[in-house]
Amino acid sequence: MLKDFFRKPKYVTLKAESKERKDIPEGLWQKCARCGEIVFSKDLEKKWKVCSRCAYHFRLSAKERIEVTVDEGTFKEFNEEIASTNPLNFPEYDEKIKKAQEKTGLKEAVVTGEAMIQGNPVIIAIMDSNYIMGSMSSMVGEKITLAIEKAIENRLPLIIFSASGGARMQEGILSLMQMAKTSAALHRLSEEGILYISVFTDPTTGGVTASFASLGDIIIAEPDVLIGFAGPRVIEQTIKQKLPEGFQKAEFLLKHGLVDMVVQRKELTDVIGKILELHR
Repeated sequence: MLKDFFRKPKYVTLKAESKERKDIPEGLWQKCARCGEIVFSKDLEKKWKVCSRCAYHFRLSAKERIEVTVDEGTFKEFNEEIASTNPLNFPEYDEKIKKAQEKTGLKEAVVTGEAMIQGNPVIIAIMDSNYIMGSMSSMVGEKITLAIEKAIENRLPLIIFSASGGARMQEGILSLMQMAKTSAALHRLSEEGILYISVFTDPTTGGVTASFASLGDIIIAEPDVLIGFAGPRVIEQTIKQKLPEGFQKAEFLLKHGLVDMVVQRKELTDVIGKILELHR
């Protein structure tokens, strides 16, 4: 029909002019999880990975934590050959381990070694949340325990930076046993009168919180760190009550006595250095 000839098509496809796309290197910019600010990665690194707009503390890898904490060139890693295993032959766990190792360059979720902090020798253990969310496996417990024993043997202060999503479910009871194992080792450290400084970083939850992370002679936390055993949603669903504002954040726990101090990252090395000097 004639009217069909003049009818406009329902959809019109426009062909845009092709333009050469310029690729932006991955990781060049980062977005702040709190305020949404887009930050140039190199500028962020110069500021201890703290947002200049809202002071949000980005998570650090174990390598980055070493760089911003210990005296330059003094860190000497030990037990680096200890790696994750699959003791229960859990399905697809071997592949998960392999991916985590390729992603982080680590063999396990914790790095241990000797170092100096403002001229004070220490034994240090640093958990990395990039490795299967810093979950505590049997080998994580083994490395932590060996670090504690090294501190006892050399009579050096122990510092542990915790960052964990809890026990590693793929290892079942073998993972949960590390809570008792590390706690028993810390009891021996305490009997020897050796200082243990525990530092909570984001997040520290589950079995790590319920064992070695909460047993420090002095417990420090970075600002706004999530600290707890079960997550807030699980607790609310269990007790059928609304939790207080800021529940399980570092500042809330400071107010209620679980944490001794909340310290900005840029001041953390100085604070630890002063504590070490006082306990020399």
